[in-house]
Amino acid sequence: MSDEDDDSKTEDPTEKKMRDAREKGNVPSSRELPIFATALAFYFYAVFFLPGGMIRISETLKDIFAQPDQWHIGTAVDVVSLFTHLGWEIGALLAPMLIMLVVLGIGSNVAQHLPEFVLERITPQASRISLAKGWSRLFSSQGMVEFAKSVFKIVVVSAVMVFALKGEYFGVIDTMFSDPQVIFVKFATILQKMMVVILLATALLSAIDVFWTRHHWYEQLRMTKQEIKDEYKQAQGDPVVKARQRSIARDRARKRMISNVPRATLVITNPTHYAVALRYVREENEAPVVVAKGQDLVALKIRELARENDIPIFEDPPLARSMFAQVSVDSVIPSIFYKAVAELVHRVYASKAPKRRIR
Repeated sequence: MSDEDDDSKTEDPTEKKMRDAREKGNVPSSRELPIFATALAFYFYAVFFLPGGMIRISETLKDIFAQPDQWHIGTAVDVVSLFTHLGWEIGALLAPMLIMLVVLGIGSNVAQHLPEFVLERITPQASRISLAKGWSRLFSSQGMVEFAKSVFKIVVVSAVMVFALKGEYFGVIDTMFSDPQVIFVKFATILQKMMVVILLATALLSAIDVFWTRHHWYEQLRMTKQEIKDEYKQAQGDPVVKARQRSIARDRARKRMISNVPRATLVITNPTHYAVALRYVREENEAPVVVAKGQDLVALKIRELARENDIPIFEDPPLARSMFAQVSVDSVIPSIFYKAVAELVHRVYASKAPKRRIR
C-alpha cells in the first residue's frame, strides 16, 4: 500500500508543504557534515597547535621525571601543586581543540539550517519505541544508505590508513627507545597523516551525503494530485463554497437594491433590456445618484416597482445603456450625463408643480 502511495506522489512539493515541514522540524540535515567538521577541527589542531603543545608538555614531563628533586612532595599541598601544574599544561594543550570542536560543530549545523526550537521533535511518540516501526526504518532506503556510509567509513578509511601508515611501523618502534620529546613529535606527525586520510574520506562522504539528504527529503515531501487540490482549497477556499457565497452576496445586494427603487425620483429604460433608477434631492446630493440598475428580469422588476410607486419612467436607450455600463449603484452620475439627466429631472419636477389657472 505504501509503494502505491509513493508511486502516486508525482507532483513536486509546494512551498507551503516545505514550509510546514520545516516548522515541524523536518529539515534536510546531513549527519556526515558535523563529522567532517570534527575531523577538520582535529586536523587544524594537529597541524597548528599539537606540535608546539607536545613540545611543551614533553619538557614539563622531562623536568618532572629527570629532575625530581626540584619537586618537593612532602605534603598534600605539594601534591596538589604538582597536579595543578600538570592540569594547566594539559588544559593549555587541549583547550584549542575543544574550542574548535564546538565552533566548527555548531557551524556545520547552522550552515545547513538555522536552529529552531520545535516541541514536536522532543514530544514522546509510541512509534519511536515500536519494534515494527523500528524494523521498517532499519530496512528502509534511508537505513540502507546509513549502512552503506558506515561500511564506507570502516572499510575504505581503514584500508587507506593502513597503506598510508605502513611505512611508519618501524619508525614508531625505533621512536619508543628515543628521547620523550622525539616521541611526542613523531606522534604528532603520524596523527597528522591519519587526520589527512580521515579528512579526505569524510569530505567526500559529506559532499555525497549533503546532496543525498536534500534529495531524499525533497522526494519524501512529493505530493499526489489530490493533495495539491486539497491544499489549494485550503489556501484559496473551496470553489463550490466560494461560488455559493458569491451567489448569496449577489442575491442580498440585488434585494437591497430593489428595495431602494421606491425612493427613486425617475427611471430610465432601454425600454425592455435595461433600467436605471435615479434619485435626486437637492438637500441630499449635488447630483443624481443611481439607487438601482438591472438587466432583463431585474430591469422588469424595477419598472414594475416604479409603476406601483408612481415613479416616472423615461425611455432613452442610449442613455440607459451608457449609465448601466458606466455607473455603479449608490454612486453619483458622472458629469457627462448631467445635461441629459437634468432635462429629465426638470420634466419630473415640472409635472409635479401645481399648474397656474388662466384668468
